[in-house]
Amino acid sequence: MSVLRLAIPSPPRRAFDYLPPVGMSEAQLHGLQPGSRVRVPFGRREVTGYLLGVKSGSNVPQTSLKAALAILDPTPLVNPRLLQLCYWAADYYHHPLGEVLSVIFPKRLREGKAHQPLGITQWQLTTHGLGLAPDALSRSPRQAQALAMLRKQGVVANAQLKDQRISQAVLRTLRNKGLIEEIMAPRQAQPASSGQGLSLNPEQAVVIHELLKAPAGFICHLLEGVTGSGKTEIYLQLIADCLHRGKQALVLIPEIGLTPQTLNRFEQRFCANIAVFHSGLGDAQRYRAWEAARDGSAHIIIGTRSAIFTPLRNPGLIIVDEEHDGSYKQQDGFRYNARDVAVKRAQLEACPVLLGSATPSLESIHNALAGRYRHHQLTQRAGSSRMPTIKALDVRRQALQAGLSAELLATVKDTLESGQQALLFLNRRGYAPTLQCHDCGWIAECEACDARLTVHRRLRRLRCHHCGASRGLPRQCLHCHSNNLLAAGLGTEQTEEFLREQFSQWPVFRVDSDSMQGKNAMRDLVAEINKGEPCILLGTQMLTKGHHFPGVNLVAVIDTDAMLFSADFRGEERMAQLLTQVAGRAGRADLPGSVILQTHYPDHPLLQAMLNSSYAQQAREQLSRRQVTGMPPVGQLVILRTDCPDAQCGELFLQGLRDQTAAGLPAGVTMIGPLPSPMQRRAGKFRSQLLLTTPNRRTAQAAASLLVAVAETLPARRGLKWSIDIDPQDVY
Repeated sequence: MSVLRLAIPSPPRRAFDYLPPVGMSEAQLHGLQPGSRVRVPFGRREVTGYLLGVKSGSNVPQTSLKAALAILDPTPLVNPRLLQLCYWAADYYHHPLGEVLSVIFPKRLREGKAHQPLGITQWQLTTHGLGLAPDALSRSPRQAQALAMLRKQGVVANAQLKDQRISQAVLRTLRNKGLIEEIMAPRQAQPASSGQGLSLNPEQAVVIHELLKAPAGFICHLLEGVTGSGKTEIYLQLIADCLHRGKQALVLIPEIGLTPQTLNRFEQRFCANIAVFHSGLGDAQRYRAWEAARDGSAHIIIGTRSAIFTPLRNPGLIIVDEEHDGSYKQQDGFRYNARDVAVKRAQLEACPVLLGSATPSLESIHNALAGRYRHHQLTQRAGSSRMPTIKALDVRRQALQAGLSAELLATVKDTLESGQQALLFLNRRGYAPTLQCHDCGWIAECEACDARLTVHRRLRRLRCHHCGASRGLPRQCLHCHSNNLLAAGLGTEQTEEFLREQFSQWPVFRVDSDSMQGKNAMRDLVAEINKGEPCILLGTQMLTKGHHFPGVNLVAVIDTDAMLFSADFRGEERMAQLLTQVAGRAGRADLPGSVILQTHYPDHPLLQAMLNSSYAQQAREQLSRRQVTGMPPVGQLVILRTDCPDAQCGELFLQGLRDQTAAGLPAGVTMIGPLPSPMQRRAGKFRSQLLLTTPNRRTAQAAASLLVAVAETLPARRGLKWSIDIDPQDVY
C-alpha cells in the first residue's frame, strides 16, 4: 500500500499519512516529488498540505486513513534547496514543519488555489469559434470586432485588444459562449544592466576587491562600516557583478519604512526588474512579486524578514543590511531569525552572503573572530564627511521644558538659524507614559497587561503599547472622581507640541509609528527632509534605521538615561548600537556634525564608553564579559514559555516539565525557573518561562529536543499554550 506522507500546517510536530486521491495510478503516484501541494481533509476542514514523500505502508491502519482530495501541483513550485532550508529551520527552531513550509507560499497558494504563472495574456478562437459565420454576431459590434481580429491574426495579445477598445467584459462574454479561449505566453526575461558606480575611497576599493576576488560558492562576509562609510555602494557594486553573471540578488532590510528609499536608489542604479516583499503589500501584489522571483524574471528582490523564504530561480548573492537589527527576529509563532536563516540559505544555495552594519551584533563579531565569517571593515566616512563630535550634557539641577534643557534649545536654534537641520531622538511615543490622579495617586493601567496606559492627547485616548487596548481619555479620576489628572512623563507628542511653539518659524516633523500611518508617509517625509531646508526631526528609533539625511547637522538624545538601566543581558549591547546609529545621522554632508546626549548620569561607565570608544571597541569589551558569564554568543540560550489565563497553571506545567527532563539533560545545561516573565500578564494571559543556558549549540539542540518531546506529552489545562524560543533576542 502506497501512502502520501504530508506536512500539515498545524501544531503537532509530526507528519500525517493519507491515501492517494481516488483514481490516481501507481505511475502518477510515484512520479510525485516532495514540495507539491495537496488538498486534504483535516478534522472538519479541508486544508493545503505539503508532500514529504510517497511511502510504502503506514503505521496507521489503512481503514483509518483518509484519502487526499487532489494533487494541486503535478510538479513542485519550489526547488529542493528551499525545501531543505525549511526542513532545517523546522528542526533547528523546533517548529511544526507544515507551518514552516506554508511560510514560503503566498496566501492564494496556501489557500489551495491554482498556480497561475506570470505571462502575457493572449486570446485565440476555439474550434467552435473558427466555425462561426463571419456575420453571426453582427448585433454585437465589439464581439464581432474581436472575432474578426482573432480570425485574421490567429493569436492576439490582451494589450492589442485593449488598444482597439475591446473590453475585458466583451472577452469574458465570448469565452463564456465557448468562442474564444485564453492562453498565457511566457514572459521573456530581459537582461539586467547597471549604471556607473560612485568613485570609491581606498578602504572601499580594498573591500570591493576582496569581495569580488573571493572564491565562488558559499562564504559569509561581515562588513563592519561606520555610519556614512558607503556600505550601500558596496552592496550596489556587488549586485552589479551578480547581475552581470546572470544571477539574482536577494537584499533583506529591517523595516518597511526603508523600502521606498532603498527601492528608489536601486531603480536609479539598475535597469532591472525589482520585486519588493513586505507586509504592506496586498495579496495580488505579493503573489506577482513571488512568481517573478520564482520564475527568474525578477533580477533583484528587496524585502523584510519573511523575504528570506522567497523562491529564487538562480540565486547569486544574499545581502542582510543592518544585520544587528532586532526586527529580523520573529517574536511569535515561527520564531526564526532571518539573518541566521540567510546564512544557512546561502550555504545551501552555494552563494555568498554579506552581513552589513555599522554596529554588528555580538553574534556576528564572535563568528568573525572565530574565523567562520570573513571580516571587512570601513573605518572612515565616504567622501568629505567626517564623524560627528559627541558630548554628554549634564542636566542635573537644570530646568527642563518638555525634556529639553536651555543649552540644548539654544543649540537647536543656532543650528536652524545657520540653515541646518536638527534631529531629536526620544524613544517614547504618545504624549506621556502615565496618567495619574494628583489627589489620590490612582494610575491608569491596562486591564489585560501589567502595564500603564500611555496618554495620546491628540486622539483623546489611552493606549496600551503591549496589547493594543484603547479607551477614551477620562476627565475624572476613576477612583476618587477628582478632576486633577496629570500626564506624567514625556512622549514625542508632548515634545513636538512644545517645539512647535518654541520654533514656530521652522517646520517640526514627528516620526513614530503613530504619525507614519499612510502608505507613502515615510517616503514623502524623507523626500521633504532631503530638500535640505532647515527643520526639526523628532522621533523614535524609526529615525535610526539606515535613513540618509544629509542636511542633519545636530543630533540630540533627549533621554539617554532610559537606555542606561536594563534587566536584559543584551541591554548594554543594544544601547551602544542605538546610540551609535542615532549619532550616525549627524554630519553626513561636508559640515562636521555634533551629537548631544542629555543625561543625569554623565559618569556612568556605559556613557563614558560611548564618549571615549568606538563601537568596535565597545563590542569587543562586551564580548569579553560574555566570555566570563557564558551568555550568548559564547553560550546558547533557550526559553520555553507558557501563556495561560491562570498564573499558577503555567508555572505548574513548567515545573512538571523540569521535573521530567532534569535527569536527561546533557552535561553543562543550566535550567532556571519556572519564573514569571518580567511582564507577567500580557493581553489577558499570564506568561511564565523556563530558561536553559548551554555551553554550545549542539548541547542546546539536544536539550531543546528533550524539552519539546516531553512537553508534547504533558497534559495542559484548557487555554494553556506553550512555545519554545531558540536563540531568543528578548528575555521578556
